[in-house]
Amino acid sequence: MRWIKHCMVCAVVLLYFAAQPVLAQPFRTLTPDDFQGVPKRNGRGVVAYTNCTLDFKFQASRRNGDYILHFNVRLFMNNYKSWLDRSRITTDAQLAEILKHEQGHYNIAFLEQQDILRVMSNTRFTANYQAEAMNIFNRIDARYKQLNQDYEQDTQNMTNRQQQRSWDIYFEKRLQYLPPENASL
Repeated sequence: MRWIKHCMVCAVVLLYFAAQPVLAQPFRTLTPDDFQGVPKRNGRGVVAYTNCTLDFKFQASRRNGDYILHFNVRLFMNNYKSWLDRSRITTDAQLAEILKHEQGHYNIAFLEQQDILRVMSNTRFTANYQAEAMNIFNRIDARYKQLNQDYEQDTQNMTNRQQQRSWDIYFEKRLQYLPPENASL
C-alpha cells in the first residue's frame, strides 16, 4: 500500500512538471523608470548602466531511459543596480539615444535567455544531467558575455553612431526571427 501511494505521489509530481510550460518573460522595452540605481562616476564618460540577471533552475524526471528537464530561465532587469546619470542627460533626444543603447544590453540578455530555452528544450539528457545542463548554460552564457563586450566595444559606448545603427539592425532581425515557441513565452 505504501508503495502504491509513493508511485501515485511521483506520478502527480511528474504530471505537474510535465504540464508546466517553460517559464520566460516576454520581451519588453526599457524606460527611464527601469534605472533606479545610483550613478557611478567614472573616467570613461559612461552615463548609464544596465544590469540584467538570468536565473536558471531545473528539475529532472526520468522517462524511457532519458532525463527530461523541466526548467525555468528567468530574466531580471535589476532596477536598483541599473542607473542613468540624469545630471548629464540634457535633452529628450539624448535620453532616447541612451535608452536605445541600453536596450541593446537588455536585448542581449533576452536573446541569451531565449537561446538557453531553445537549446535545453532540444537536448536529450543522461543521468549526468546536472553537469550537462550546467555545461550548456555556461557555454551559452560565455558566448553572450562576449557579445555584450563586443557590443560595447563596437559602439564605443554608443558614441559610434554608425556601429550603433548596425547593432540596432542586428537586434531587430534577431528579435524578429526568434522561434515562435520561445518568442511567445
